[in-house]
Amino acid sequence: MTTELGVITPQTLHIESPLLLSSGLILPRYDLTYETYGQLNASASNGILICHALSGDHHVAGLDANNKPGWWNEYIGPGKPIDTNQFFVVCSNNLGGCHGSTGPATLNPDTGKVYGPDFPIVTCRDWVNSQNELRKHLGIDQWAALIGGSMGGMQVLQWAIDYPDKLKHAIVIAAAPKLSAQNIAFNEVARRAIMTDPDFHEGRFLEHNTIPKQGLAQARMLGHLTYLSDDMMGAKFGRERRKEELQYNYEVEFQVESYLRYQGEKFATTQNFDANTYLLMTKALDYFDPASEFEHDLSKTLALATAKFFVVAFTTDWRFSPARSHEIVKALLDNDADVSYAEIGSEHGHDAFLLPNDHYEGVFRAYMQRVICDMPSQDTKLSTAPKAEK
Repeated sequence: MTTELGVITPQTLHIESPLLLSSGLILPRYDLTYETYGQLNASASNGILICHALSGDHHVAGLDANNKPGWWNEYIGPGKPIDTNQFFVVCSNNLGGCHGSTGPATLNPDTGKVYGPDFPIVTCRDWVNSQNELRKHLGIDQWAALIGGSMGGMQVLQWAIDYPDKLKHAIVIAAAPKLSAQNIAFNEVARRAIMTDPDFHEGRFLEHNTIPKQGLAQARMLGHLTYLSDDMMGAKFGRERRKEELQYNYEVEFQVESYLRYQGEKFATTQNFDANTYLLMTKALDYFDPASEFEHDLSKTLALATAKFFVVAFTTDWRFSPARSHEIVKALLDNDADVSYAEIGSEHGHDAFLLPNDHYEGVFRAYMQRVICDMPSQDTKLSTAPKAEK
């Protein structure tokens, strides 16, 4: 894995203007932690916003202070599909997250204690509105493109609906216009695993100097199970056992059991992911349904969008199947929108959008060249600092 970008230092934007949330509550002030890669050009026309998925964060490329590569490092950097020689790439930790942005694990300035369960539930629209404040701070009038996979793709759709003049291209990868009942059910099981952990303490576990490790691990095991395809799990593990003889007990015997327990334990103990953030993110996913404001008609909903779209799906992704991407493409075509679609063969299920794949990389790179071609030709000169929006 190459990391030509080197060590990236995150930045934090302190926003003092209040944010009216979809719930009707008001967040009087908040922070957004973000990273940038590449350089903004003189007219600020080469900005790319990356929107992260459920367990993602702002560290999308390069190395962090612990030399950990970003979660999409294979696709962002000099000469890569999202070429930092051409683009100024931005990724922020979502509001309500647990990696620097204001969320349940940060201090409530009004009480001096962590928010915990008192942090309000936020929605995809709230994320987009807060990201728009970051756009203003960076002096970017219009993003050259917004890019997101899974939950990130839903944010891209929300951007295209709510701020149609603020993005030129919308790249929606392995996403859906709303969750199915099955997906909502998976999220509820994950939440119950966390909330019934004895160490959850009604969300005030940090005040008790503990974390609900068991619940977090179980939630991650369930989530990870849905990210992989049946073919992938069969090829990787099959029915292989750790020992040849059956043990006739309830300890780990099959390799797939060992793998899932390892993933759950790692998530609960080493990734510092806040349990309240996990609850919040899954609930925001459940609530995402922009067509509900337009008589549940996705075509009417996306009539507001003016961006050019690139929609990508993966053949073995059963959590957000290609059929869900087809819904988005059809709604866009109903409005004579400019839309390209790619369906990528992969054995990796939903996780495929994060992993190397020659076909995926090829079509992605080709579309990003189109984004470059749509940038004004005089915008090759780079700026040394962002401009404040008036």
